[in-house]
Amino acid sequence: MVANRQLILPYAAPYLAYVGIASIPSTYLSTELGYLLRLIAVPLLLAWAWRWYCPLRGPRSVRGSVGVGAVAGLVGLVVWIALLTPFAAPAEAQHWTSQAFLLRLLSAGLVVPIFEELMMRGFIFRLALQWDKARKGGEPDPLHTALDQRSVSEVSPGAWSWAAVGISILAFTSGHAMHEWPAALAYGLLMAGLWINRKDLIACITAHAVTNIALACFVYATGFWQYW
Repeated sequence: MVANRQLILPYAAPYLAYVGIASIPSTYLSTELGYLLRLIAVPLLLAWAWRWYCPLRGPRSVRGSVGVGAVAGLVGLVVWIALLTPFAAPAEAQHWTSQAFLLRLLSAGLVVPIFEELMMRGFIFRLALQWDKARKGGEPDPLHTALDQRSVSEVSPGAWSWAAVGISILAFTSGHAMHEWPAALAYGLLMAGLWINRKDLIACITAHAVTNIALACFVYATGFWQYW
């Protein structure tokens, strides 16, 4: 068993690399080059860390999870747009170049759903669940127990607690811009529900990918770049 403390880096590295590259000022790195670097660095880190990740599959059929995830992704798109609309700022929206749009589409549709769901629902959700169980079980230091005596790979498919749901949603929301927080809170709840219902990460990854790709198509077709 690999303890959770040792798993922090494998789960966090792709996320941190993506955010780190995105944080480089545009004066030093163009939008196109920034996304190209993310499309190279993040998959390489995912490949390196894959041996430590929890299984993506659960007890239910993969086809069913993909189907449910696709439907949930479209529902998530509607929820995201509805909750983002009151806070979107059209005056600040800028049209993306074709190259930048394509690279961001590839990144948002193929890379982000994998590393974000592994990080949020694969690690943080399960770690929070193990901490919550240790706390309820009367452990003197439940965080130490969860980090050093537990592994997220031991968590049963679909297992959950309200604390795990809440902590994972807050972690997911904190990774978004402030005007996106209402939408991110609702979307995080949707993803937690998928994990609980389908008992695997395939549904979550599929839903996340469908939402991101559909959102990209929506903004490209309508010109409402403030939603992206």
